[in-house]
Amino acid sequence: MKMNRLWIVVLFIWASSCGSKDDTSQQLPYQDTSLPAEERATDLVSRMTLEEKIAQMRYEAPAIERLGVPAYNWWNECLHGVGRAGVATVFPQAIGMASSWNAPLMHEIATVISDEARAKHHKFAEQEMRGIYMGLTFWTPNINIFRDPRWGRGQETYGEDPYLTGELAVNFIKGLQGDDEKYFKTIATAKHYAVHNGPEPIRHSFNAEVSEQDLWETYLPHFRKTIAEANVQSVMCAYNAFREEPCCGSDTLLTNILREQFGFDGYVVSDCWAINDFYEKGDHEVVDTPEQAATMAVKSGTDLNCGDTYPALVQAVEQGLITEEEIDVAVIRLFKARFQLGMFDDPKDVPFSKINYEVVGSEEHHEMALQSSQEALVLLKNENNMLPLSKDLKSIAVIGPNAHDHQVMLGNYHGTPTQLKTVLEGIKDKLSDEVAINYAEGSYIVEDFPTMKPIPAKALTPAGDVNGKGLKAEYYQNADFSGEPVETKVDTLIDFYWYGRSPITDIEADTFAIRWSGTITPPKSGTYQFGFNAAHGAKVSFNGEEQFEFYNEHHPSTNTFEADLEEGKTYPIVIEYYNNGTDPQAHLLWAIPDEDLETPAIEAAKNSDLVVMVMGLHPRIEGEEMGVKLAGFEGGDRTDIKLPEIQKELIQKISSLGKPIVLVMMGGSAVAFNWANQNVPAILYSWYPGEMGGEAIADVLFGDANPSGRLPVTFYKSVDDLPDFTNYDMENRTYKFFTGEVLYPFGHGLSYSQFAYDSLQIPTSPDAEGNVTVNVEVTNTGEWEGMEVVQLYVKDDSASFRVPQRTLGAFKKINLEAGATEMVSFTLSEKDYAMVNEEGMLTIEPGSFTISVGGKQPGFEGLADAKTSGVVTGSFMVKGSPQIIQ
Repeated sequence: MKMNRLWIVVLFIWASSCGSKDDTSQQLPYQDTSLPAEERATDLVSRMTLEEKIAQMRYEAPAIERLGVPAYNWWNECLHGVGRAGVATVFPQAIGMASSWNAPLMHEIATVISDEARAKHHKFAEQEMRGIYMGLTFWTPNINIFRDPRWGRGQETYGEDPYLTGELAVNFIKGLQGDDEKYFKTIATAKHYAVHNGPEPIRHSFNAEVSEQDLWETYLPHFRKTIAEANVQSVMCAYNAFREEPCCGSDTLLTNILREQFGFDGYVVSDCWAINDFYEKGDHEVVDTPEQAATMAVKSGTDLNCGDTYPALVQAVEQGLITEEEIDVAVIRLFKARFQLGMFDDPKDVPFSKINYEVVGSEEHHEMALQSSQEALVLLKNENNMLPLSKDLKSIAVIGPNAHDHQVMLGNYHGTPTQLKTVLEGIKDKLSDEVAINYAEGSYIVEDFPTMKPIPAKALTPAGDVNGKGLKAEYYQNADFSGEPVETKVDTLIDFYWYGRSPITDIEADTFAIRWSGTITPPKSGTYQFGFNAAHGAKVSFNGEEQFEFYNEHHPSTNTFEADLEEGKTYPIVIEYYNNGTDPQAHLLWAIPDEDLETPAIEAAKNSDLVVMVMGLHPRIEGEEMGVKLAGFEGGDRTDIKLPEIQKELIQKISSLGKPIVLVMMGGSAVAFNWANQNVPAILYSWYPGEMGGEAIADVLFGDANPSGRLPVTFYKSVDDLPDFTNYDMENRTYKFFTGEVLYPFGHGLSYSQFAYDSLQIPTSPDAEGNVTVNVEVTNTGEWEGMEVVQLYVKDDSASFRVPQRTLGAFKKINLEAGATEMVSFTLSEKDYAMVNEEGMLTIEPGSFTISVGGKQPGFEGLADAKTSGVVTGSFMVKGSPQIIQ
């Protein structure tokens, strides 16, 4: 009875404090909004039981009603737009945003994303919805260095250079976290810390070994930058081990470097189920039990568990492995973050709570997405100024497996757009009705990987006595199919995006279920591939047998099966789909066997004045830990970087017709399209360009936008030119150390205008503070207004240890009207031109330093040379004795 009375008193005090902001006489310290967040967090945690504390250390944190603590799910994504939470503006994939080389634009994009994040969070909270993808703590950005093009998750990064990555990440994080003095708008997470970038299939057991020089020159500086310059409040530790310590249990990484050297004061979250790897067979196996694993992670500094290991901390305390005081440290960090987000304060006092839900997917945000997509596009080649194309055409062929595919526009970790356009749709909208547009898919992305398409209504017959074509659809209010259906009808096409709302109640992320039933009649005999793509879960039975049942609360996924069918025969199918998540969608797909895709493509090209071929990669075959094994692809990674042979052959056959060809390449990583590079006159690389990508590509193709993207990675000619994928040494990797012949260099990109560089001014030596100020005149000598990325590279000519061939030291994107000149100025501090020695120390040695400034790297010839830009070079001297500045 005594404890019950205490609960009543606490609840009364909490209710009183919420009812009157000014009456603070009855407030407990954690309810006092005038106190610092850490002090409030410390007080709140002191009132919890051990079991309550430990429960808060898992990503699905339950409510503590007696203390007024609501449930909270820490898991949320916003890699290039709020992800997996229904409708959101979808920007280009991260590698595409990096191709803009526009740091201020990154801040604007992140501001849009955080506006939508806040609006969505408060909308969910109003409906007492606190599940996954509904919070304010985002596991973004991915700032791992894209050291090898084979890594499938490289698309999530900002490229291969630590400086470029750091500059873009700082701006993105600031846009996410906001600039209020008291509250964070959202909390960003720099991941995956550290020395992490594939291979995907062995990430749970792999141990990364690198030298001190590579560690501090390549793998850590951008993490330090996000802490020092952006005050990032969360860091996610990686799956792999580093020097035999799992990253999420590494004293070296988490304690010695992150907190002691970098001064990080936020919280660390594990990658999902990474701590299980500490003890599970076949993975790291550094301990024997979940109790030992949880202890190791918490003592090293991992505060939050995405996974299911931390409940074992209760037994770990009982076993004497860890103390409650050590657990308190982690829990206080977590609640400090929630207080800093304003989650326990009156919404009227939190400025970001006032953002209206109408901003989500608004026209203003679509305009920002369009600009971002335009600036992400990299014009690699434009022989004889073939681009831009004239709109005065009689006919045009649009050919390729990526020409009219919605998923390829989005990449991974994305939301649900409302205005998505494919390349085909963008071109159609650009041209008049008098222009004949001949479309053909042409080929698969890769051999033995057919394109899955929605099953048409003509092949579907509903169950029972229902008339029409399609499948009988029974809609249930509850996800467990309980009760009677609230609606029964025929759905002609099972290809639904419900844009974050229930199709029954029109409520955001409501629970519901649908049972589709009927028969499928194939148009021809052969082996069909079937797929069902859904967010959350489904069970599919075909021809009387259950094919699969899956549950996935984390993101939409496609499950597949094969079946040998006879033409004209009917086959029963039942699909039970249920939704409890934030992004309801359902797609019944198939691939018809032995389709002749090539003949229609050749005919389309023959009947057209020119051809736009849309080829490349696809997010279904490159990405995170995927169940894919195909020629050139395995587990989400690539085993070869060349363009798949089936696509190369199609390009060759279309080229043999003698028609003018423009090649639009899509993908999340560098591709060695060597034959096309020599034989196709114009090549545009578009990455996964986002919801406005189709319009942006059409804008550039037809001259309504001037391309300004630059490569954030090196395009190599062959995987044979690269070291083994598992070798993390930087020798012969990236623009800094690769000594072979490239297809296209880091920083490459063409414009429809031309930019000349002149009047380079460099002092003979640094000033008294060690700074070097560099000035250069940039002139747009062409006839188009355009944007130029001014790139400054530094080379230490006199170092006594290994240094890069050149290092990006500064960059700036400028816009110049035709004929205009701008003086661009950079000030390099000592840290900007110092080099990392063998001991990992940032060092300046006396001697000569070469500076090159231009719209590209110097020294390349042929197609690898961006002829629409210039480069000027100079040098300065450092005198005196060697000095360590870090």
